[in-house]
Amino acid sequence: MVLLPRTCPLCGCRGPAPCAVCAADLDRAPALPPPAGADVCVALLAYEDAGRELIARLKYRNARSALRWLVVSMAALVGSIPIDAVTWVPTTRVRRRDRGFDQAELLARGVARQLHVPCRPLLARAHGPPQTGRSGSERRVGPVLAARRALMPSHVLLVDDVITTGTTVSVAARTLRAAGVHRISVLAAARTPLKRAATRSETESNDAGIP
Repeated sequence: MVLLPRTCPLCGCRGPAPCAVCAADLDRAPALPPPAGADVCVALLAYEDAGRELIARLKYRNARSALRWLVVSMAALVGSIPIDAVTWVPTTRVRRRDRGFDQAELLARGVARQLHVPCRPLLARAHGPPQTGRSGSERRVGPVLAARRALMPSHVLLVDDVITTGTTVSVAARTLRAAGVHRISVLAAARTPLKRAATRSETESNDAGIP
């Protein structure tokens, strides 16, 4: 097996991913109110410019060189909040089959390892179109989710890759709460600033064509 040298997904330099220079250039996520249904919501990066590029390469190109950096940095945001289990917002079956992975699951399992808590698939997603590429009004309808377990943990950390309008996370949080979860903390790799969320949802489908 040939081991390829690790490179920064943003500038292509050999070494850490992202490199120190690119990591310093990444804008942190804005402090925004939690989506409806969630008690707390924190995110690592602003979903624009270099931050958007970093997440898009993981999501659409399976570029995992920066995955460890993402999960370590995301886990650090959780601090001392007591968590019983980590779960994620599942992508559609079509997307998972086409890509061969679910990026939110990758992040969730990595964060769970960092926090030393179990990671559980608590949500199932019904057939339907993905949120990416849909208009703001279409996004606000949200996906159809269902709880996968009758007995739920008390405090769940819900992980997603990107929060745009917040609808998907809200649907997931309401589904978990209806199934018996008492407290829901949300952790995302990136979050779109509110003033750009509506326009971003119109153009996000172009991410699949990044060079």
